[in-house]
Amino acid sequence: MNVNTQSINFVADVKLKDFIQKRFEKLNLYYDKIIQADIYLKVENTSDKENKIFEAKLSVPGDTFVVKKHSKSFEEGADLVASSLMRRLKKRKEKLRSHS
Repeated sequence: MNVNTQSINFVADVKLKDFIQKRFEKLNLYYDKIIQADIYLKVENTSDKENKIFEAKLSVPGDTFVVKKHSKSFEEGADLVASSLMRRLKKRKEKLRSHS
C-alpha cells in the first residue's frame, strides 16, 4: 500500500512519518486490496489542547473511506483514525463475503 503523508503549515519529522507508515500498513491485515492512503496533518491555531487534526483518505477498489479526528498529538490521531478505518474495512469485507 502506498501511504502519502502531507503536513500543512508545518514540517513533519521523519519519526512521525515512519510511525504513520507502520500504523497504516497494519490495515493490510484486515483488507488486502487497499490501493493507497492519503494522510493530511494540520495544526489549528487555537488555545485548545486538541488542536491537531489527523485526516486520512483510504482508497479501495470501488470506494473511498475518509476519517478525520482531532487529538492532542498526531500519534494519538493516527491510532484513532487507523482503528476507525479498521472497523470500516472489516465491515466492508463481511459485506463482500455475504454477497458472494
